[in-house]
Amino acid sequence: MFHRKPLEDRIAERQAELRPLKEGKHFEHGPAKFIFISLIVIVVLTHVVGLAIAMHFYS
Repeated sequence: MFHRKPLEDRIAERQAELRPLKEGKHFEHGPAKFIFISLIVIVVLTHVVGLAIAMHFYS
């Protein structure tokens, strides 16, 4: 703890070791991409089902 580099320096070194991202690639972590897309799909489906139920009971 007393002889460690500052956090900013350690983060900068770790970032420098990473290879550059490919053009158009925003997620460097596969599971993060899977979770993000899954949540988007769940939210959209929940809204569609809720709208269908509301239209059925209030029409």
